[in-house]
Amino acid sequence: MLRGTFITACVGFVAFAGRTDAFWRLPCSSPVVVQRADPISQSSFRASIPSHNAFLHLHPPLLQTIFFLFLISIVNRDAVSDHLHTIMGSNAFNFTMEYSDTQTATCSTCKVEQDMSSYWAPPLFYHAENGSFISVKQTGGALIYYLQRSDPMDPNADEGLIAFPKDFRMIAGTQENRNWTDTLEQRAVSFVCLGTDGPATPHLPKQNCPDGLRTQIIMPSCWDGKNLDSPDHKSHMAYPSGIDNGVCPKSHPRRFITLFYEVNWQVDEFKDMWYGDKQPFVFSTGDSEGYGYHSDFLNGWDIPTLQKAINECNAASGVIEECAVFKLREDDDMKSCKVFPRVHEAVSGVLPALPGCNPVGSGLETDRQRANCSNLRTVATIGDPILPYTDVTRKLGWKHVACAEDPQGEQRTLPDVSLDQPDMTVEKCISACDGKGYKYAGLEYSSQCFCGNSIPDDRMPKNGTVGDCSMPCAGNANEFCGGAARVSVYTKCQNRSDCENYDV
Repeated sequence: MLRGTFITACVGFVAFAGRTDAFWRLPCSSPVVVQRADPISQSSFRASIPSHNAFLHLHPPLLQTIFFLFLISIVNRDAVSDHLHTIMGSNAFNFTMEYSDTQTATCSTCKVEQDMSSYWAPPLFYHAENGSFISVKQTGGALIYYLQRSDPMDPNADEGLIAFPKDFRMIAGTQENRNWTDTLEQRAVSFVCLGTDGPATPHLPKQNCPDGLRTQIIMPSCWDGKNLDSPDHKSHMAYPSGIDNGVCPKSHPRRFITLFYEVNWQVDEFKDMWYGDKQPFVFSTGDSEGYGYHSDFLNGWDIPTLQKAINECNAASGVIEECAVFKLREDDDMKSCKVFPRVHEAVSGVLPALPGCNPVGSGLETDRQRANCSNLRTVATIGDPILPYTDVTRKLGWKHVACAEDPQGEQRTLPDVSLDQPDMTVEKCISACDGKGYKYAGLEYSSQCFCGNSIPDDRMPKNGTVGDCSMPCAGNANEFCGGAARVSVYTKCQNRSDCENYDV
């Protein structure tokens, strides 16, 4: 909980303001996608670009800077990001996004129906002694705190807290940082080693965390009142004097509700794999200290709803169910909301290099590492969505139907026959069910196969979700064999000439 584990532990970093204890916690159950996409850093910023004639009257260095930023904003549109992100939020997430795009979403991994925003941060990897990288499992998705912090001395104090406007976006933190400089921005980042008695630290913990590692970041809340974005995606925002409380500067007089992100990582799985005299974890940027930790926010709220919640939801408990303004999603719908990745590269398991070939560390040595790398950043491209099923329409004459629910403790979705084999593949499961005369074949949890002749309607995907059936098959890691309590269902086609997979 925020007060108990972050603020109390971070005395000297951040302190609570007296009256402003109202807040709510927005649970985000899981990432909607993990891939090298960043619609903030990779898209053009929302600031006015001078006309051609205006350029002629600018001082040459300023002209060069503005023109460079303008070129970057064009060149990077629809580009693969330089590092991997874990993204929570709506299924409208894409390589470039406007507010209008967020409103086309059909689901979100976050709890409130009126919130189609996107929240993201770099994922964590274990850096093995042999130089390889192993993805660290994320515990759920994220917990996003909406903190109702203001100060009577704010320049626009009479206005009160305001909702994020359309097309607003921001970044907190600087990914290139590798040293502690004691700025407000750096003091907004902290790490909690769960299962230990130590305080939160501004760097990655130097000991194992038995109950996991929690990464934390406070987003700036003071706005210049004009720009929805800025060239560095940060300058239109500023921190108040106390980071999550205190007074906004006159240059940024208007105040948003404060966002605070928590993401948990299962680092204890690597407790017997530490080596040398340093902790072995690294973020996808190549940051092994934590000083470059950062996060992004792209607004997708129904703005009147958010403003009403700011004005009316004043409970000090943080329990989101106590805010009557919100309509809340079912947990299963949140977990079933997915965006299919379009960057064709491995992002989990054991990897020879970080996605994007980001070197660990900083300085000349990392430049040499990058030069010696296979330049994976330019190899990876944006392609067709990677669909979580195997196309066997031509080979077997069976088509994919759905990623259906298969709840634990209840009758199986396909209850007639079950198999569990360490060499399970899609073809083996379909062949087994087809050979016994069943209409449907389903794969689950990498190695399990089920057969049946019908699918209960209430087990099919609903509310705009598709489900998560992306576990690799035990017998072929290039195929997908369902998920946890999710069965990837195939059925035999009546006619091979029109045998087509369900369009997810």
